[in-house]
Amino acid sequence: MSETVFTYAAPALKFGAGASDEIGHDLGRYGARRALLVTDAGVAATGHPARIAEQLGAAGIEVTTYDGVHVEPTDASFEEAVSFARAAGPFDAIVAVGGGSSIDTAKAINLLTTNPGELMDYVNAPVGRALAPINALLPLVAVPTTTGTGAESTTVCVLDVLALQVKTGISHAALRPTLAVVDPRLTITQPAMVTASAGMDILCHALESYTARPYTDFERKRPEQRVPYCGANPVADMWSERALGLLASSFRRAVAHGEDAPAREQMAMAATFAGLGFGNAGVHIPHANAYPIAGRVRDYTPPGYPEGHAMVPHGMSVALTAAEAFRFTYDAAPQRHLAAARLLDPTATGGGPDVLPQVLAGLMRDIGIPAGLAEVGYTEADVDDLVEGALKQERLLSIAPKRPTGEDLAAIFRRSMGD
Repeated sequence: MSETVFTYAAPALKFGAGASDEIGHDLGRYGARRALLVTDAGVAATGHPARIAEQLGAAGIEVTTYDGVHVEPTDASFEEAVSFARAAGPFDAIVAVGGGSSIDTAKAINLLTTNPGELMDYVNAPVGRALAPINALLPLVAVPTTTGTGAESTTVCVLDVLALQVKTGISHAALRPTLAVVDPRLTITQPAMVTASAGMDILCHALESYTARPYTDFERKRPEQRVPYCGANPVADMWSERALGLLASSFRRAVAHGEDAPAREQMAMAATFAGLGFGNAGVHIPHANAYPIAGRVRDYTPPGYPEGHAMVPHGMSVALTAAEAFRFTYDAAPQRHLAAARLLDPTATGGGPDVLPQVLAGLMRDIGIPAGLAEVGYTEADVDDLVEGALKQERLLSIAPKRPTGEDLAAIFRRSMGD
């Protein structure tokens, strides 16, 4: 029997300039008296975490700050953060201030300081055991300082498992933040490449959830089988469409003119809307491919990111195969792909599988994202390893509107190498 039910959930949301000035009041409503603030050294240098900690203190909340978050977190960095929290705790609330790395680290801390077991017990199968938490988690307030990941809205935290050279995650409804506080002022300090990469994450969140396998295409689930990613559905579609429209008018401006406050606000809103969409519908092939691209990087460091730390930022790694992935999925939902292309670029005309890839290629060129995998250090010899890593992302591939084989993924990776 086909599915007839979809689910939708989201955190409480506070959005707008000055929203981060009210977190002390917000935490007080949850009865918090001792909070852990989670951030990274780069964000700490902006002064935003210290300002938030100060106003929490003024509200009578004792704050301990952990600023050791690893940009693009690993199993080792999660375990280090959890060890710190266990030693410094107990806490009755957590505040994450930063990009997806800080918010995801806070989710892992929240899970592992309230529930028994070790990190790999909760990591998605087949990499980990995919156990569900048995105890309630603490209130988590997520305060994004980048416009992209949507981590403030989602039930997922992402990490590299170093020994396996694979990027994977933990997914459970309990991980969703209690409150998302989105203050566009906090994103003004993003360097151009960070804005570009994070913005491509927004874009792919919206595109992948919009083109995901429809919820009605799955077999009927029992109530206890329902998961946050349920496939494309009318509510998620609405958020994705709105996010794409906002990106069309603001993305290039936000990269080229970081001080443009209206553009920054529109990007923050697009990130929030896309998160509200994909956090329920799901993402598929570009994100599945992104995990091994980020996890197997050798010596690439993009401008605007920490020197000496080889990395392909998450949004960039998602973008690098997106055009070819959508070329592959086109015939499963042609009208969806064409509608998405025209939301991004109202001048896009014609039909066929090339329209959306061409819109994406033009945007990536304009904002300075590498044109292919070769620019970040990959060659044809890496394709088999990349395919192996992508095939481990079963949770994501199951959402694809057209299920790829290993050969299909290999072809997508090869066509994404660039000139």
